[in-house]
Amino acid sequence: MQLTAVYIKVPEGYIAFVEELPGANTQGATLEEARENLQEAVTLVLEANRELAEKSLAGQQVTKEPFVLVDQ
Repeated sequence: MQLTAVYIKVPEGYIAFVEELPGANTQGATLEEARENLQEAVTLVLEANRELAEKSLAGQQVTKEPFVLVDQ
């Protein structure tokens, strides 16, 4: 699966977000800075979501396994 990064030019530089991942948004003075910041934002969103899931599953019997989303 491939995600879509969106970059919007604004007077201050660029606003960036990933269409398919709510909460993964950032900004940068240049397009390259916005790209770098978006990489970090995606990582932070995924880490935060993992932490929230782990807390909500604490004490429960669960099965975890790798998951790869394939395009249909």
